Amino acid sequence: MKAFDILVAGAGHAGVEAAVAAARMGCDVALLTMDKNALARMSCNPAIGGTAKGHLVHEIDALGGVMGEIADRTGIQFKILNQSKGPAIWSSRCQSDRDLYSQKALRVVENQKNLTLIEGMAIEAIEEDKKIKGIITSQGETILCKALVLTCGTFLNGILFAGLKTWEGGRYGEPPAVGLSQSLVKMGIEIGRLKTGTPPRLNGKSIDFAATKVQKGDEIPVPFSVRTDRSSFPVLPQRDCYLTYTSTKTHEILKKGFDESPLFTGRIKGVGPRYCPSIETKIVRFTDKEKHQIFLEPEGLSTDLYYVNGFSTSLPEDIQLEALHTIPGLEKAEMVRAGYAIDYDFFPAHQLEMTLESKIISSLYFAGQINGTSGYEEAGAQGIIAGINAALKIQGREEFILKRNEAYIGVLIDDLIHKPTLEPYRIFTSRAEYRLLLREDNADRRLSSYGYEFGLISSEEYENLEKLEERIEKGHEILPSIRLYAKDVNEYLQQAQTTPIESTESIVTLCKRPLVSLRCLLELTNKEKYPVAEEIIGCEKTIQQLEIELKYEGYIKRQDLNIKRFAKLENHKIPAFFDYSKIKALSNEGREKLMKMKPRTLGQASRISGVSPADISVLMVLLK
Repeated sequence: MKAFDILVAGAGHAGVEAAVAAARMGCDVALLTMDKNALARMSCNPAIGGTAKGHLVHEIDALGGVMGEIADRTGIQFKILNQSKGPAIWSSRCQSDRDLYSQKALRVVENQKNLTLIEGMAIEAIEEDKKIKGIITSQGETILCKALVLTCGTFLNGILFAGLKTWEGGRYGEPPAVGLSQSLVKMGIEIGRLKTGTPPRLNGKSIDFAATKVQKGDEIPVPFSVRTDRSSFPVLPQRDCYLTYTSTKTHEILKKGFDESPLFTGRIKGVGPRYCPSIETKIVRFTDKEKHQIFLEPEGLSTDLYYVNGFSTSLPEDIQLEALHTIPGLEKAEMVRAGYAIDYDFFPAHQLEMTLESKIISSLYFAGQINGTSGYEEAGAQGIIAGINAALKIQGREEFILKRNEAYIGVLIDDLIHKPTLEPYRIFTSRAEYRLLLREDNADRRLSSYGYEFGLISSEEYENLEKLEERIEKGHEILPSIRLYAKDVNEYLQQAQTTPIESTESIVTLCKRPLVSLRCLLELTNKEKYPVAEEIIGCEKTIQQLEIELKYEGYIKRQDLNIKRFAKLENHKIPAFFDYSKIKALSNEGREKLMKMKPRTLGQASRISGVSPADISVLMVLLK
């Protein structure tokens, strides 16, 4: 009989982050997977990052996670989205080599000290006196543990659909996990069903790329991880993606399959993702649109497969192929694998603490799609938090909770726990109240102190960060005193399409102008008189941080004030024994939701759907 400090069941993106983090913190960890060659497999789109998702990858990296480093080593196109907009919504994205990503993840796990990889499937969880004890595998083996992290993705009682065709599976070609859900339900844990899907895969040799629009990556790619060596980046040859469109003819053909659609005939019980809908859902929901974007994305360097982004579907295979042939560039496309939908078990996250530990069974943690999320990045973010907290609990240390004002990870987990899961959750920049402070570019400054405290990042990395902070602080002290003369700066100001100055002006005031670059202003500065200018110019990250903080100073101060108001409610604790059923002044819905969610602070209570401001006022008075 095997025994470990921590057992992680499921080796997707959440499982890998949880297992590696806990092992690096000194715990004896086992990672259980059906197939070790499928570690962190990209079930759907072979890409990491995207709008707001890129923020999560940077935050995982800042805490000491591995997703960013793996993406950097296996990326075949890198791009920063939304560059024409403000820095709060700049989002990194990379197209990945699907097979290489899994191979690299496997090497990371196999080379990690304190981490044992076990092939097998958990069919039952074991508890005693409401505390987790271990699992039983499909081979009949019992594995004991002090903490269990469940990261089973879409495998729990998974059912796949394509037209009238239905089969069991966790994803294409892989069996489902059966039995574990039932054992959790017996423990009193609430269960639900959700749905997701994936598009067809095409043979790239059969695509007429000349009829599409090329989508190139950035000329100077930027890595996700601060640990990636930029001198040898990118690691792999880069590839283009391509853009094309559906048409009204495409939509008419797709409609022919609606009678056999598992979505419209009610055979799929789970709710699908609203922000990444199937193509059939899009043409029903957006009847006024004559076309929809389709991105053709390479799956890797050693394969001809292309992922048809925007064409997720569970319609019959013949309908899928006929519709694809109406899209420019795909008239003769060969469909290597049809798209399909998958219906799977999940466990609503209101049953969890902010640490991702179960409120019902002690030392049982849930992370990833099992909590009702979508996406590799959301899964990885939960995985590292669950792994860290499982390790902290075993070591008798204080729990780790990220607040909404600290990280997108905090926003993600807070939303999951305090808002009903009506569909698979996806992160967006609009979900964060303080997104100007929670930028990609400052993730290391916000979170690396935690990673260092937990032993997940090196002393050298943390020392470099401290030096960066010293340079930024020094810059804020000195820059207001630097003034530029009109004769030195006006030519540049005219080039930047902004008004010249008459005599002298502070470099800080000039920097606040929209098209003015701090680097250019520093280049014009008298280096003998202001030697700090040379020092700042020598560090790109210092210039970047100073410029953003100067240009958005007013907005940042406003958000800081909002955070102080937020902290008053967030720091107001609610005792675990608080009995809402006896408070008659609460609304009926508010009382019901509070009893169900069991918030730990007034701030958390205020974000629960159905709990009114009047309910919060009542609680505030009673708690005082």
